Amino acid sequence: MNNVTRSTRRRPAALAVAFMAATLGLPVMAQDKVLNIYSARHYPTDESLYGDFTKATGIRINRVDSDDAGIVARLKAEGAASPADVILLVDAARLWRAESDGLFQPIQSRLLEESIPANLRATAAGGGVTWVGLSTRARIVVYDKSKFQRSDLDSYEKLADPKFKGQLCIRSGSHPYNLSLFGAMTEHLGADATEAWLKGLVANMARAPKGGDTDQIKGVASGECGVAVTNTYYLARMMRSSNAADRAATERLGIVFPNQSTWGTHVNVAGGAVARYARHHESAVKFLEYLASPAAQNHFANGNNEWPVAKGVTLDNPALKAMTGGSFKSELIPISAVGKNQVRVQQMLDRVGFK
Repeated sequence: MNNVTRSTRRRPAALAVAFMAATLGLPVMAQDKVLNIYSARHYPTDESLYGDFTKATGIRINRVDSDDAGIVARLKAEGAASPADVILLVDAARLWRAESDGLFQPIQSRLLEESIPANLRATAAGGGVTWVGLSTRARIVVYDKSKFQRSDLDSYEKLADPKFKGQLCIRSGSHPYNLSLFGAMTEHLGADATEAWLKGLVANMARAPKGGDTDQIKGVASGECGVAVTNTYYLARMMRSSNAADRAATERLGIVFPNQSTWGTHVNVAGGAVARYARHHESAVKFLEYLASPAAQNHFANGNNEWPVAKGVTLDNPALKAMTGGSFKSELIPISAVGKNQVRVQQMLDRVGFK
């Protein structure tokens, strides 16, 4: 249980509900209201987010949990008969694809436009937004401190340096986390240079890509590889784990947020949108606005080790603070542009043999 959850539970329930209702401008005692959410977020710590929203608004939440592909397939199959009001997906490319498939509707929200940075939301053609990032995960590099130094790996480009031949551990190139990173590199370097870089990554692999990000971290800690790529929230989980072996493993690692002297570290998003055929439009917008509130943003940070996106939110997570001191320079390219590069990147991966 995280510190924010404990402290929230200590406060009188009436005070917490009244505060949230005042923040959102919603009636505390709204009756017989329902919000249907299709969510690809599978984190137990999110349960209190839904509960707090219901306490503040009286809006009961019905939730369908599935993976991103399952949610998109269900929305397409249901069409105009879909009961979905809010869609929560993980990864910029998935959000961009769902938007391209016409599964979202544009909304007007001054709160979201003012609190969520422009590069972390999609602007609708006629104004307003079609989806917003609600939290981010930085794609960083971890390395064996006995073999390398921080300066050896202070940019993504250096991962392709021949000095790391036989040292790199990374998950499948086709996983959305990597597709988004590689899509961002395409924006920064151009297609030809990015493909050459990907070829260098393949040449430096310690083994064929396999497993998730946690497996890459443990690969460096065990000596199987010397350097790995991971999302920050996997590393933070291990740093905060009740398992002493996990915590000890992280102490063997050096951590780099790449490209701090150039364009900044790549970040990916977990985001939300109002479904195209939402029947409870006003409540759906209010829910997204609630997820951008300081209370909810801090919950993302403390409950699931994600970086807050809303402006003015103070980070209070010991593991994230330990990585960076609480802040870092992130890239500012539009996250929607990263999604658009997905098909091109997959073609590059096929050509260079990155499985």
